[in-house]
Amino acid sequence: MAIKSFFSSDARGKAREAEQSSRLRYGGLDFLTSAIIVLDEHACIEFANASAENLLDFSLKALVTQKFSGLFKNGQVIDVLFAEAQLRQFSNKRLDLILERPNREPLQLHSIVTVLLDDPRTPVILELQEIDQQIKMGREERILDQTQANRELIRNLAHEIKNPLGGIRGAAQLLELELDNFEFHEYTQVIIKEADRLQTLVDRLLAPHRRPHLVSDVNIHEVCERVRSVLLAEYPRGLDILRDYDISVPEFRGDKEQLIQALLNIAHNAAQALRVRIQAGDAHLTFVTRIARQVTIARNRYRLALELRVIDNGPGIAEDIKERIFFPLVSGREGGSGLGLTLAQTFVQQHQGVIECESRPGRTEFKIMLPLP
Repeated sequence: MAIKSFFSSDARGKAREAEQSSRLRYGGLDFLTSAIIVLDEHACIEFANASAENLLDFSLKALVTQKFSGLFKNGQVIDVLFAEAQLRQFSNKRLDLILERPNREPLQLHSIVTVLLDDPRTPVILELQEIDQQIKMGREERILDQTQANRELIRNLAHEIKNPLGGIRGAAQLLELELDNFEFHEYTQVIIKEADRLQTLVDRLLAPHRRPHLVSDVNIHEVCERVRSVLLAEYPRGLDILRDYDISVPEFRGDKEQLIQALLNIAHNAAQALRVRIQAGDAHLTFVTRIARQVTIARNRYRLALELRVIDNGPGIAEDIKERIFFPLVSGREGGSGLGLTLAQTFVQQHQGVIECESRPGRTEFKIMLPLP
């Protein structure tokens, strides 16, 4: 069951009044990192804090006065809990829940259900925490530490390679001039071309550290549209690129070209993974933008953040490289350089953000999180 998308003018007014009243009464709960849902005596949502809005992907205005169990396909689980609460069978109860959402991934939650014995009008408060939240935070910290270590390793290694590489190429050119037998020029050309190839690779490794950070106002949807147009030019048939934009996402300060390159690297990798489906004509790539509230990125807490997701219906990432896809020179594609995702992560981290990835056969999702002002 979907949230109601429209109301009569009278209903809209009542919903607005209910939202304002609940914010006045429970606004302090917005500062909590756990998702808090306050249910009234009819099991309808009286208040949802910012973390709950982010978890459920709906605003308080859309949630208030809605029956909480009606948001889920297996909402009877909530109805049973609420009935027990009304009968005062417990004052505090902890349990794990799997709530199934229409057309969305199910929510795996640890819940704390509290009954307010002295307030029959508001009998139940639900505190919800995603079970995998701690796992995600730990993984994010590992990615951050690994990326910093990789960055230093790449920079030092590239400089160590660069100097002798120039000497090798110069020596091959001089040797070619001294050779009277033109048949041997084939060998010197191999040396020169391979040296040039390695030079290009080194330049790409050093590119994020050399290029200045050009900051301006960035509209994330302009970034998405630029990348979309590039991909459609490369794949005019067989690839359907869908857009699910939240137009309320504000502009922010950043390096637009770096963000375009980061998103293009991710989306281009996805398109290459979809090559079989593109040939079959049923490849789908989706760009989703949302505002996330009260989130932690790279060990820092932010009130608002941009959540940009790139979702494809490809075969998924191979298990043997899934945990190493952001490492340099790791590629799941024959002939791939293994630098695209490394550079994307570097560019995003230069904006105090992070990239996460979830993958299984039939669905791979890259999620970029960037703090908003």
